[in-house]
Amino acid sequence: MARPNTLLISNASAPPRSALGSEDPLLFSPATLAAAKTPTAPPAAMSISGEVPDEGSDGEEVFIDEQDIIQEIHLDEEDLPDHDDDDEDDEEDQEMDEVEDHSAYAFHGHTDEVFAAACSPVDASLVVSGGKDDRGFLWRIGSEQDFQELTGHGDTVCTVAFSSDGKLVACGSMDGQINVWDTATRTLQGTLEGSSGSGFEWLRWHPRGHLIIAGSEDCNVWMWNADHNAFLNTFAGHSSTVTCGDFTPDGKLICSGSDDATLRIWDPKSAQCRHVVRGHGYHTQGLTCLAITPDSQSIVSGSEDNSVHIVSINSGQVVGSLVGHTNSIECIGISSRYNWVATGSIDRTLIIWDLARQAIRSTCEHDEGVTCLAWLGSSRYVASGCIDGMVRIWDSLSGDLARMFSGHRDVVQSLAVSADGNSIVSVSTDKSARVFDISMFK
Repeated sequence: MARPNTLLISNASAPPRSALGSEDPLLFSPATLAAAKTPTAPPAAMSISGEVPDEGSDGEEVFIDEQDIIQEIHLDEEDLPDHDDDDEDDEEDQEMDEVEDHSAYAFHGHTDEVFAAACSPVDASLVVSGGKDDRGFLWRIGSEQDFQELTGHGDTVCTVAFSSDGKLVACGSMDGQINVWDTATRTLQGTLEGSSGSGFEWLRWHPRGHLIIAGSEDCNVWMWNADHNAFLNTFAGHSSTVTCGDFTPDGKLICSGSDDATLRIWDPKSAQCRHVVRGHGYHTQGLTCLAITPDSQSIVSGSEDNSVHIVSINSGQVVGSLVGHTNSIECIGISSRYNWVATGSIDRTLIIWDLARQAIRSTCEHDEGVTCLAWLGSSRYVASGCIDGMVRIWDSLSGDLARMFSGHRDVVQSLAVSADGNSIVSVSTDKSARVFDISMFK
């Protein structure tokens, strides 16, 4: 009688021991038995069902007699191969292999997920990237040899930026340190430290000098003079991680947003808080991103609560709300040419807004959530990075998709545009940085 989920090994027509190299037939595995078949020895009879679906040497089907069984091995259902799973894995592997690569260049120096990238404001081919492998890299577009590992961190490098003159580059880490490098000599200029054990979420350079601010998990904004590796001020007031922030374009104020659902506006010289924006009419959950208008008059902030609000820097009042998203806001970018703002959300849309009218100009649909965006210089085009690994270029005038770049195999985490406007750099959790040609969108 057949025994389900058992492997029956019979001594009827077993191969000779000399062919198997063992003295004990009970130690033979089915794979060893199969491999030991020779032209002079009939095939071993094995079955999971009790029958051998094979044929004997005379062409007849062979069956195991109960008396011929020398070992019975019970098999667990979990040990049996799932052919459906194998088919699914094969399909996924084939899909991955079929990803078309539109990139003009790819950098593969990182050994883990890449989270941040920035392009030099003065050197169109120089890029910095940082990732989960605790490293930053300074590398050049199109060159396999010209790159340098920016070492010294003990945790994820999650934020990177060049100074406005391109002479210095900073890498901020979850280890609570910012390393500043000289881009000409490729040497470490100094290490800036915050609270022990509290990582930095973001960093920004002053629009004209070598001052750095950074938002920390310790609820503070920190400021240093990078030329002298000198700590200048701590801006204390938030009650949770400071998730986003920046200098105003005129360099006179600092704006910061936090997981505590508040926005704060600071005087960088005195470290005094001028305005706290919170409560009714503002965000009800943590801020995720913000952008400041070129005239330093307004802040546009986004939150986990799906909302986008406009705040007057002078008064600290909410002066408008942009209603349209249905999930967390992940990125905000303001056009340098038009009075428009772009917002990207996990709800799979990029929305272009008219700031003056506080109205939607166009909604750009994606296949997955939008994680990052970048306006292409002063052009009318805006790029979006997506969970599906694609980089898309949108015409903000019409809302039409102008181009779609593939190459990444996982989430696009950050976008940066080269100084000459010819290239866009994208980094991904697939461990790569890729460069796409956008010269046609100037």
